[in-house]
Amino acid sequence: MARKQNDDLLIEDELAAAFLNDDDLNQQEPTNVPADDSAWEESEDDFPGQLAVDVYETDEKLIVKARTAGVNKEDLDVSISDGILTISGTLSSGDDTDATNWHIQECYWGEFSRTLALPVAVKEDEVGAVLKDGVLSISFTKVKQEQAKKITIQ
Repeated sequence: MARKQNDDLLIEDELAAAFLNDDDLNQQEPTNVPADDSAWEESEDDFPGQLAVDVYETDEKLIVKARTAGVNKEDLDVSISDGILTISGTLSSGDDTDATNWHIQECYWGEFSRTLALPVAVKEDEVGAVLKDGVLSISFTKVKQEQAKKITIQ
């Protein structure tokens, strides 16, 4: 979630820290940190990377955008069922099998996935998806909600 100027919202860790006192900090169990990187490397393959998304509404549409630079549309899978959207795919780094000594490796390569519940009702059969300039844009037609009707009491 992007912060806006003068936004008083705290992110989850800040919120938790705000309610902890010194006694809580002393009673926390120590976290198990592996002595070497091997445990992290083994678990890294178990979890796909998470895709960041933007979700917003216009008067008629619900729009979901995801930055997917470097991903071919053939390597993307987008599905919706009962208001749950899933975007998954694979980001290939190309052929780096000759690499013998990495100096910096910050880019994520491999499988990624994101599943989210859509915040408003949409017509699941009226959807469009476009991949342009590394951005996947998915556009849903919103279901029009009828306004509440005033009931006259007699």
